[in-house]
Amino acid sequence: MVQTKKIWWMIKKDLIVLWRHKPRLFSIFLFPILMIALFGYGMGGTIENIPVVVVKQTDGPVTDATLNAIKGMSLYNVKDIISDPQRGREMVESGQVKAAILLPSDYENLASSNSKSVVVYVDSSDQMATQMLVPATQALFSQISSQIGMQKLEAMQSQSTTQSSSIQVQSQGVQSSSSLSSINFQNIMNSINFQVNKIYGDIKYIDFLVPAILAMTVMMGAMMSMGESLAGERERGELARLFMTPTSVSTVVGGKIISRLVIQTSTALVLIGAAIVLFNITIAGSMILTIILLILTALCFVGFGIMVSARVGTQEDYVQMVMPFSMPMMFISGVFYPLETMPWIFQKIAYIAPLTYANDALRGVMLKGAGIGDIWIDIAVLLGFTLLFFAMGVTRFNRDV
Repeated sequence: MVQTKKIWWMIKKDLIVLWRHKPRLFSIFLFPILMIALFGYGMGGTIENIPVVVVKQTDGPVTDATLNAIKGMSLYNVKDIISDPQRGREMVESGQVKAAILLPSDYENLASSNSKSVVVYVDSSDQMATQMLVPATQALFSQISSQIGMQKLEAMQSQSTTQSSSIQVQSQGVQSSSSLSSINFQNIMNSINFQVNKIYGDIKYIDFLVPAILAMTVMMGAMMSMGESLAGERERGELARLFMTPTSVSTVVGGKIISRLVIQTSTALVLIGAAIVLFNITIAGSMILTIILLILTALCFVGFGIMVSARVGTQEDYVQMVMPFSMPMMFISGVFYPLETMPWIFQKIAYIAPLTYANDALRGVMLKGAGIGDIWIDIAVLLGFTLLFFAMGVTRFNRDV
């Protein structure tokens, strides 16, 4: 027989326990709000404000109209307008912008019968941004090409009318017929030849996804395993028995770090091997540098786990405190979709998330063939986070278990 009074006391007891564990209570209410906001703004958002640079090699009304059309589209965030094509390409290669739109030197020459070549250098390592940029830019210049073609036809018609007014009506008909028959309307309407130069070649979505999945897997594995390793052992009393022996905090923390690094690095290497075998991905850069980045990423998030588990008393408390950090970090750091889909406040938060820099560094090496000199900022930030997490974790570690 169900004893309703005792059931009520059990519910009351659990609520009292929850109230006494403020981090767990806070996480229960905050986590769902964060997740629905990130899913809504990320998965349901549109890509906007993609940074681009425009290279103009001439001045005039057509160039000005084109610049206004580019600036008027929410897809583009025009970082600069320059005149050096090589500088534009270098800005794409260095990651300052996602694309460089090159307007040719004969862009203002409406009298020319030749098509003008508009070249777009695009950072194809950002596969999702490329999917938005290329068709949108092509559609824009197709529209501009049609407008230029109409202007050419109007100019030719005006010129033909002026010439025909000075000759006899009978000969006018013959000349007009001869003039119209010589016009290639298709060439006139296709006044712009649009060319796309994908700097890093054609990159599939799986190639774009794998580096971030590696970083995310290492992050989740390192953070969650530290909950079992420290908070779980503290809850089960294993740390208490360990500290009854002459063992220092640094010895315990050092042992945990090394064991987690070995496990998480091995997991990442298995993932790389599986991606190469199953999906035929290629690593454009150094395999050794890739492994070093994975080790650094694991070390960073092991440090985060130590920092959080240093004071918590149970494994459940640890999980509840970590989830509001780990899960949102997956969505704001560009693992599945570009940061440009997020509201500006989330974009700013992304730059204080270690996973953002791990993703950027791994994609740089694996997709672009970047070296240490190209990703030194990412490495420096990850090292900074690692030192901060370990310093806070070791100094706050609660030996009194």
